[in-house]
Amino acid sequence: MRDILRQVARGLRRKRRGRSIAEFARSAEDAPRADDAFSQLFFEYDGERLIHKWAHYLSIYSRLFAPFRNSAPRFLEIGVSQGGSLEMWRSFFGPNATIFGIDVDSECAKFDDHIASVRIGSQADPAFLHSVVAEMGGLDIVLDDGSHVASHQAASLKTLFPLLSYGGLYIVEDAHTAYWSAFEGGYRRRGTIVETGKSIIDDLHAWYHDRGHRHPDIEVGSIQFFDSIVAIEKQRRSRPFHVKVGAG
Repeated sequence: MRDILRQVARGLRRKRRGRSIAEFARSAEDAPRADDAFSQLFFEYDGERLIHKWAHYLSIYSRLFAPFRNSAPRFLEIGVSQGGSLEMWRSFFGPNATIFGIDVDSECAKFDDHIASVRIGSQADPAFLHSVVAEMGGLDIVLDDGSHVASHQAASLKTLFPLLSYGGLYIVEDAHTAYWSAFEGGYRRRGTIVETGKSIIDDLHAWYHDRGHRHPDIEVGSIQFFDSIVAIEKQRRSRPFHVKVGAG
C-alpha cells in the first residue's frame, strides 16, 4: 500500500504541459456549479467525511446513473478513501440500494456502517471480489476508483464484468493515469484501461472484421469515453441485421 501511495504522489506531482495537477484544484466555493442531480447533492453535502472529485465528473455521474436512481441497485465502489463518497452514493441511489465499498487500507473498515458495507481486500484478488459480490447478492454497477494501477484495473475488470447484471454499468474513473508511468501507463501502452477500451470498441464491431474478440468475456452494449472516465454497459447482443419498410 505504501508503494502505491508513493506512486500516486509522484503521479500527482507530475507536470502536465507546464502546469501541475495542484493548479487545477479549487475550493467548493469557487468551483463551477451545474444544475444536474448529482452536482446538487455534491455541493450541498455537509457531512464529516471528505469527498474529493474532479468537478466535471459530477454531471457525468448524473447522466450515467440516472436510470438506476431509486431503483435499489447493487453498487460496488472500489476505493473507499475517506468514506465521503459512500454517503453520496447512498443519498443518490436511495435507502434500498445495496452499497459496498472495498479498499486495501484496513483503516477504511471504520466506514462499515448503516450507510454502506466496507470490506478490506485487494481489487486484484479474484477470490476476494467473488466473495464480496456473493455477499451483495449480485452486481449492477461497479465504480473503479481504486489504485489506478493498470494491472489492478485489468484484474478487477476481468473478474467483475462477468458477474455484472445485464443492463449494468462498469465505470473506471481517473483514467488519465493510463498515460502515467507511475501507474503502469504510457501513451498507447498496452494493458491500460484506455487501450483496453479501444479494443472493446473493436469487439463491439466484431461482426464486420475477421480479427475475432479480444475480450470474449465482456458482453458490451455500449462503451463511452469521457475525460478520465470509461463507462462500459453490459448487454446481450445478437447478430445485427437491417430491414426495409415502405413502398419506395
